[in-house]
Amino acid sequence: MSESAPAQGTGQESGYSRAVTSIKRVLNKPEAGPFTLFIGALITFALLSGAFLSAGNISNLLAFTPELGMIALAMTLLMTAGEFDLSVGSVFGFSAVIMWTIFNEGIAPLEVGFVIAISVAVFIGFVNGWMVTRLKIPSFLVTLGMLLVVRGAALYMTSGFPQRTWTADSPLMDIIVGDITIPTPIGDIRFFASIVWFAIFAIVLGYVLMQSKFGNWIQASGGNPLAATARGVRVGRTKTVLFILTAVMAAYAGITSSIRVSAANPNSGTGYELEIIAMTVIGGTVLGGGKGTIIGTVIGVLLLRVMRNGIVLVGVPGLAYNIFVGGIILGMMALHSYLARRQQASA
Repeated sequence: MSESAPAQGTGQESGYSRAVTSIKRVLNKPEAGPFTLFIGALITFALLSGAFLSAGNISNLLAFTPELGMIALAMTLLMTAGEFDLSVGSVFGFSAVIMWTIFNEGIAPLEVGFVIAISVAVFIGFVNGWMVTRLKIPSFLVTLGMLLVVRGAALYMTSGFPQRTWTADSPLMDIIVGDITIPTPIGDIRFFASIVWFAIFAIVLGYVLMQSKFGNWIQASGGNPLAATARGVRVGRTKTVLFILTAVMAAYAGITSSIRVSAANPNSGTGYELEIIAMTVIGGTVLGGGKGTIIGTVIGVLLLRVMRNGIVLVGVPGLAYNIFVGGIILGMMALHSYLARRQQASA
Protein backbone atom coordinates (compact mmCIF):
# COMPACT_ATOMS: atom_id res chain seq x y z
CA MET A 1 0.00 0.00 0.00
CA SER A 2 2.79 2.43 0.94
CA GLU A 3 4.62 1.76 -2.33
CA SER A 4 1.61 2.59 -4.52
CA ALA A 5 1.19 6.13 -3.14
CA PRO A 6 4.37 7.56 -4.71
CA ALA A 7 3.47 5.94 -8.03
CA GLN A 8 0.01 7.48 -7.91
CA GLY A 9 1.50 10.85 -7.01
CA THR A 10 3.98 10.61 -9.86
CA GLY A 11 1.15 9.85 -12.28
CA GLN A 12 -0.81 12.87 -11.08
CA GLU A 13 2.24 15.10 -11.46
CA SER A 14 2.94 13.85 -14.96
CA GLY A 15 -0.70 14.44 -15.90
CA TYR A 16 -0.54 17.95 -14.48
CA SER A 17 2.70 18.71 -16.32
CA ARG A 18 1.19 17.45 -19.58
CA ALA A 19 -1.81 19.72 -19.08
CA VAL A 20 0.46 22.70 -18.38
CA THR A 21 2.55 21.88 -21.46
CA SER A 22 -0.58 21.66 -23.61
CA ILE A 23 -1.83 25.03 -22.34
CA LYS A 24 1.54 26.63 -23.01
CA ARG A 25 1.57 25.15 -26.52
CA VAL A 26 -1.86 26.65 -27.24
CA LEU A 27 -0.88 30.05 -25.82
CA ASN A 28 2.29 30.10 -27.91
CA LYS A 29 0.30 29.76 -31.14
CA PRO A 30 0.08 33.02 -33.15
CA GLU A 31 -3.72 32.75 -33.23
CA ALA A 32 -4.06 32.83 -29.43
CA GLY A 33 -3.55 36.58 -29.05
CA PRO A 34 -6.03 37.78 -31.68
CA PHE A 35 -8.56 35.16 -30.60
CA THR A 36 -8.42 36.43 -27.02
CA LEU A 37 -8.88 40.00 -28.28
CA PHE A 38 -11.80 38.91 -30.45
CA ILE A 39 -13.62 37.26 -27.54
CA GLY A 40 -12.87 40.29 -25.38
CA ALA A 41 -14.26 42.63 -28.05
CA LEU A 42 -17.45 40.59 -28.38
CA ILE A 43 -18.06 40.64 -24.63
CA THR A 44 -17.20 44.35 -24.29
CA PHE A 45 -19.43 45.57 -27.11
CA ALA A 46 -22.28 43.26 -26.07
CA LEU A 47 -22.20 44.79 -22.58
CA LEU A 48 -21.87 48.38 -23.79
CA SER A 49 -24.46 48.29 -26.57
CA GLY A 50 -27.74 46.42 -26.60
CA ALA A 51 -27.86 46.72 -30.40
CA PHE A 52 -24.58 44.85 -30.92
CA LEU A 53 -26.12 41.37 -30.71
CA SER A 54 -29.32 42.36 -32.51
CA ALA A 55 -30.37 40.43 -35.61
CA GLY A 56 -29.96 43.50 -37.81
CA ASN A 57 -26.43 44.22 -36.64
CA ILE A 58 -25.32 40.61 -36.98
CA SER A 59 -26.75 40.61 -40.51
CA ASN A 60 -24.71 43.73 -41.33
CA LEU A 61 -21.53 42.15 -39.98
CA LEU A 62 -22.07 38.95 -41.98
CA ALA A 63 -22.75 40.93 -45.17
CA PHE A 64 -19.53 42.92 -45.50
CA THR A 65 -17.02 40.76 -43.61
CA PRO A 66 -16.61 38.03 -46.30
CA GLU A 67 -15.70 40.54 -49.01
CA LEU A 68 -12.57 41.79 -47.27
CA GLY A 69 -12.00 38.35 -45.82
CA MET A 70 -11.68 36.70 -49.22
CA ILE A 71 -8.88 39.06 -50.20
CA ALA A 72 -7.18 38.63 -46.83
CA LEU A 73 -7.08 34.85 -47.33
CA ALA A 74 -5.17 35.19 -50.61
CA MET A 75 -2.99 37.93 -49.13
CA THR A 76 -2.01 35.52 -46.35
CA LEU A 77 -0.49 33.11 -48.86
CA LEU A 78 1.24 35.93 -50.72
CA MET A 79 2.70 37.43 -47.54
CA THR A 80 3.81 33.98 -46.39
CA ALA A 81 5.81 33.85 -49.64
CA GLY A 82 7.47 37.14 -48.67
CA GLU A 83 5.49 39.58 -50.86
CA PHE A 84 2.38 41.73 -50.61
CA ASP A 85 0.01 43.51 -52.98
CA LEU A 86 -1.08 47.13 -52.57
CA SER A 87 -3.24 47.06 -55.71
CA VAL A 88 -6.00 44.83 -54.32
CA GLY A 89 -8.24 47.76 -53.38
CA SER A 90 -8.06 49.16 -56.90
CA VAL A 91 -8.69 45.75 -58.47
CA PHE A 92 -11.68 45.42 -56.12
CA GLY A 93 -13.29 48.49 -57.67
CA PHE A 94 -12.03 48.07 -61.25
CA SER A 95 -13.27 44.52 -61.81
CA ALA A 96 -16.85 45.40 -60.91
CA VAL A 97 -16.68 48.42 -63.22
CA ILE A 98 -15.50 46.22 -66.12
CA MET A 99 -18.23 43.62 -65.65
CA TRP A 100 -21.09 46.09 -65.33
CA THR A 101 -19.83 48.37 -68.11
CA ILE A 102 -19.79 45.41 -70.51
CA PHE A 103 -23.31 44.45 -69.46
CA ASN A 104 -24.83 47.94 -69.33
CA GLU A 105 -23.42 48.87 -72.74
CA GLY A 106 -24.99 45.75 -74.25
CA ILE A 107 -21.61 44.35 -75.30
CA ALA A 108 -22.14 40.92 -73.75
CA PRO A 109 -24.24 39.08 -71.14
CA LEU A 110 -23.38 39.47 -67.48
CA GLU A 111 -21.74 36.04 -67.32
CA VAL A 112 -19.35 36.98 -70.13
CA GLY A 113 -18.59 40.27 -68.40
CA PHE A 114 -17.77 38.31 -65.25
CA VAL A 115 -15.32 36.08 -67.12
CA ILE A 116 -13.68 39.08 -68.78
CA ALA A 117 -13.34 40.92 -65.44
CA ILE A 118 -11.73 37.89 -63.82
CA SER A 119 -9.43 37.48 -66.85
CA VAL A 120 -8.31 41.10 -66.52
CA ALA A 121 -7.54 40.40 -62.86
CA VAL A 122 -5.45 37.39 -63.90
CA PHE A 123 -3.49 39.65 -66.25
CA ILE A 124 -2.97 42.27 -63.52
CA GLY A 125 -1.73 39.62 -61.10
CA PHE A 126 0.58 38.15 -63.74
CA VAL A 127 2.11 41.55 -64.50
CA ASN A 128 2.69 42.15 -60.79
CA GLY A 129 4.31 38.75 -60.38
CA TRP A 130 6.41 39.04 -63.53
CA MET A 131 7.81 42.44 -62.58
CA VAL A 132 8.59 41.31 -59.04
CA THR A 133 10.15 37.96 -59.89
CA ARG A 134 11.76 38.65 -63.29
CA LEU A 135 12.67 42.33 -63.10
CA LYS A 136 13.48 42.07 -59.37
CA ILE A 137 11.52 45.20 -58.48
CA PRO A 138 10.23 45.25 -54.88
CA SER A 139 6.57 44.33 -54.62
CA PHE A 140 5.88 47.56 -52.74
CA LEU A 141 6.86 49.66 -55.78
CA VAL A 142 5.29 47.38 -58.38
CA THR A 143 1.91 47.11 -56.70
CA LEU A 144 1.88 50.78 -55.71
CA GLY A 145 2.26 51.65 -59.39
CA MET A 146 -0.41 49.11 -60.34
CA LEU A 147 -2.72 50.62 -57.71
CA LEU A 148 -2.55 53.99 -59.49
CA VAL A 149 -2.88 52.52 -62.99
CA VAL A 150 -5.91 50.39 -62.16
CA ARG A 151 -7.68 53.08 -60.13
CA GLY A 152 -7.06 55.60 -62.89
CA ALA A 153 -8.46 53.18 -65.48
CA ALA A 154 -11.63 52.67 -63.42
CA LEU A 155 -12.17 56.41 -63.05
CA TYR A 156 -11.48 57.04 -66.76
CA MET A 157 -13.92 54.34 -67.92
CA THR A 158 -16.75 55.70 -65.78
CA SER A 159 -15.88 59.41 -65.75
CA GLY A 160 -15.93 59.00 -61.98
CA PHE A 161 -19.60 57.93 -61.80
CA PRO A 162 -20.89 54.60 -60.42
CA GLN A 163 -22.33 52.00 -62.80
CA ARG A 164 -25.87 50.77 -62.21
CA THR A 165 -26.19 47.07 -61.36
CA TRP A 166 -29.82 46.52 -60.48
CA THR A 167 -31.11 45.97 -64.02
CA ALA A 168 -29.54 42.54 -64.46
CA ASP A 169 -31.54 39.34 -64.09
CA SER A 170 -28.95 36.60 -64.00
CA PRO A 171 -28.53 33.39 -61.98
CA LEU A 172 -24.90 34.46 -61.52
CA MET A 173 -26.07 37.11 -59.06
CA ASP A 174 -27.84 34.50 -56.93
CA ILE A 175 -24.82 32.20 -57.01
CA ILE A 176 -22.46 34.93 -55.84
CA VAL A 177 -24.68 36.90 -53.46
CA GLY A 178 -27.91 34.96 -53.05
CA ASP A 179 -29.44 35.58 -49.63
CA ILE A 180 -31.59 33.70 -47.17
CA THR A 181 -33.31 34.92 -44.02
CA ILE A 182 -33.24 32.58 -41.03
CA PRO A 183 -35.51 33.18 -38.03
CA THR A 184 -33.72 33.09 -34.66
CA PRO A 185 -34.73 33.90 -31.07
CA ILE A 186 -33.27 37.41 -31.48
CA GLY A 187 -34.93 38.05 -34.83
CA ASP A 188 -34.48 37.27 -38.52
CA ILE A 189 -30.83 37.10 -39.57
CA ARG A 190 -29.99 37.59 -43.24
CA PHE A 191 -27.22 35.44 -44.68
CA PHE A 192 -25.61 36.05 -48.07
CA ALA A 193 -24.00 33.34 -50.21
CA SER A 194 -20.72 35.26 -49.85
CA ILE A 195 -20.33 33.98 -46.29
CA VAL A 196 -20.49 30.42 -47.64
CA TRP A 197 -17.91 31.19 -50.34
CA PHE A 198 -15.67 32.80 -47.72
CA ALA A 199 -15.83 29.64 -45.60
CA ILE A 200 -15.09 27.43 -48.63
CA PHE A 201 -12.12 29.58 -49.68
CA ALA A 202 -10.78 29.53 -46.11
CA ILE A 203 -10.93 25.74 -45.91
CA VAL A 204 -9.36 25.22 -49.34
CA LEU A 205 -6.56 27.77 -48.89
CA GLY A 206 -5.92 26.57 -45.34
CA TYR A 207 -5.40 23.07 -46.69
CA VAL A 208 -3.19 24.37 -49.50
CA LEU A 209 -0.96 26.31 -47.10
CA MET A 210 -0.61 23.72 -44.35
CA GLN A 211 -1.14 20.32 -45.98
CA SER A 212 -0.03 20.51 -49.60
CA LYS A 213 3.29 20.43 -51.42
CA PHE A 214 2.54 23.85 -52.87
CA GLY A 215 2.07 25.15 -49.34
CA ASN A 216 5.58 23.96 -48.50
CA TRP A 217 6.86 25.86 -51.54
CA ILE A 218 5.05 29.00 -50.35
CA GLN A 219 6.61 28.85 -46.89
CA ALA A 220 10.04 28.02 -48.28
CA SER A 221 9.84 30.88 -50.78
CA GLY A 222 9.18 33.36 -47.99
CA GLY A 223 11.47 31.84 -45.39
CA ASN A 224 14.66 31.45 -47.41
CA PRO A 225 14.27 31.96 -51.18
CA LEU A 226 17.89 31.07 -52.01
CA ALA A 227 17.77 27.80 -50.08
CA ALA A 228 14.35 27.02 -51.58
CA THR A 229 15.71 27.57 -55.10
CA ALA A 230 18.69 25.34 -54.34
CA ARG A 231 16.28 22.57 -53.31
CA GLY A 232 14.31 22.80 -56.54
CA VAL A 233 11.46 25.10 -55.51
CA ARG A 234 10.35 27.37 -58.36
CA VAL A 235 10.21 30.49 -56.24
CA GLY A 236 9.42 32.90 -59.08
CA ARG A 237 6.59 30.78 -60.43
CA THR A 238 5.18 30.22 -56.95
CA LYS A 239 5.07 33.94 -56.23
CA THR A 240 3.56 34.75 -59.62
CA VAL A 241 0.75 32.26 -59.03
CA LEU A 242 0.08 33.90 -55.67
CA PHE A 243 -0.02 37.38 -57.19
CA ILE A 244 -2.57 36.08 -59.70
CA LEU A 245 -4.60 34.42 -56.92
CA THR A 246 -4.64 37.62 -54.89
CA ALA A 247 -5.79 39.73 -57.83
CA VAL A 248 -8.51 37.23 -58.76
CA MET A 249 -9.78 37.11 -55.18
CA ALA A 250 -9.85 40.92 -55.07
CA ALA A 251 -11.82 40.97 -58.34
CA TYR A 252 -14.30 38.39 -57.10
CA ALA A 253 -14.78 40.27 -53.83
CA GLY A 254 -15.35 43.53 -55.72
CA ILE A 255 -17.95 41.92 -57.96
CA THR A 256 -19.62 40.42 -54.90
CA SER A 257 -19.80 43.84 -53.27
CA SER A 258 -21.20 45.50 -56.39
CA ILE A 259 -24.06 43.00 -56.56
CA ARG A 260 -24.83 43.32 -52.86
CA VAL A 261 -24.95 47.14 -52.79
CA SER A 262 -26.36 47.52 -56.34
CA ALA A 263 -23.57 49.85 -57.47
CA ALA A 264 -20.17 49.51 -59.12
CA ASN A 265 -18.28 52.53 -57.83
CA PRO A 266 -14.85 53.22 -59.40
CA ASN A 267 -13.69 54.45 -55.97
CA SER A 268 -14.72 51.24 -54.21
CA GLY A 269 -11.92 49.56 -52.30
CA THR A 270 -9.96 52.73 -51.58
CA GLY A 271 -7.78 52.05 -48.55
CA TYR A 272 -8.73 48.37 -48.37
CA GLU A 273 -5.17 47.22 -49.08
CA LEU A 274 -3.84 48.49 -45.74
CA GLU A 275 -6.77 47.12 -43.76
CA ILE A 276 -6.37 43.72 -45.42
CA ILE A 277 -2.65 43.62 -44.65
CA ALA A 278 -3.51 44.60 -41.06
CA MET A 279 -5.95 41.68 -40.84
CA THR A 280 -3.31 39.18 -41.91
CA VAL A 281 -0.58 40.61 -39.69
CA ILE A 282 -2.85 40.74 -36.64
CA GLY A 283 -3.80 37.13 -37.32
CA GLY A 284 -0.19 36.03 -37.03
CA THR A 285 1.20 36.03 -40.59
CA VAL A 286 4.77 37.30 -40.63
CA LEU A 287 5.18 40.36 -42.85
CA GLY A 288 8.68 39.25 -43.84
CA GLY A 289 7.44 35.86 -45.04
CA GLY A 290 7.98 32.25 -44.05
CA LYS A 291 5.06 31.85 -41.64
CA GLY A 292 1.35 32.28 -42.24
CA THR A 293 -1.92 31.10 -40.78
CA ILE A 294 -5.33 31.05 -42.45
CA ILE A 295 -7.08 30.48 -39.12
CA GLY A 296 -5.34 33.53 -37.70
CA THR A 297 -6.36 35.59 -40.71
CA VAL A 298 -10.01 34.61 -40.30
CA ILE A 299 -9.79 35.70 -36.66
CA GLY A 300 -8.07 38.94 -37.70
CA VAL A 301 -10.83 39.65 -40.23
CA LEU A 302 -13.55 39.05 -37.66
CA LEU A 303 -11.72 41.09 -35.02
CA LEU A 304 -11.31 44.21 -37.15
CA ARG A 305 -14.86 44.05 -38.52
CA VAL A 306 -16.24 43.69 -35.00
CA MET A 307 -14.05 46.58 -33.83
CA ARG A 308 -15.22 48.86 -36.66
CA ASN A 309 -18.84 47.99 -36.01
CA GLY A 310 -18.68 48.04 -32.23
CA ILE A 311 -16.94 51.38 -31.71
CA VAL A 312 -19.64 53.10 -33.76
CA LEU A 313 -22.42 51.46 -31.77
CA VAL A 314 -20.96 52.50 -28.43
CA GLY A 315 -20.66 56.11 -29.57
CA VAL A 316 -16.97 56.37 -30.45
CA PRO A 317 -16.44 58.46 -33.62
CA GLY A 318 -15.84 56.24 -36.63
CA LEU A 319 -12.73 58.24 -37.51
CA ALA A 320 -11.11 56.86 -34.36
CA TYR A 321 -11.18 53.35 -35.85
CA ASN A 322 -7.63 53.68 -37.19
CA ILE A 323 -6.38 54.45 -33.69
CA PHE A 324 -7.70 51.11 -32.46
CA VAL A 325 -6.37 49.23 -35.50
CA GLY A 326 -2.92 50.77 -35.09
CA GLY A 327 -2.88 49.93 -31.41
CA ILE A 328 -3.89 46.33 -32.09
CA ILE A 329 -1.19 45.95 -34.75
CA LEU A 330 1.50 47.29 -32.43
CA GLY A 331 0.29 45.06 -29.61
CA MET A 332 0.19 41.96 -31.79
CA MET A 333 3.64 42.67 -33.20
CA ALA A 334 5.04 42.99 -29.66
CA LEU A 335 3.32 39.73 -28.67
CA HIS A 336 4.55 37.83 -31.74
CA SER A 337 8.09 39.13 -31.16
CA TYR A 338 7.95 38.01 -27.53
CA LEU A 339 6.71 34.54 -28.45
CA ALA A 340 9.39 34.21 -31.14
CA ARG A 341 12.13 35.08 -28.63
CA ARG A 342 10.73 32.55 -26.17
CA GLN A 343 10.73 29.82 -28.79
CA GLN A 344 14.31 30.62 -29.78
CA ALA A 345 15.40 30.60 -26.14
CA SER A 346 13.73 27.26 -25.45
CA ALA A 347 15.29 25.78 -28.59
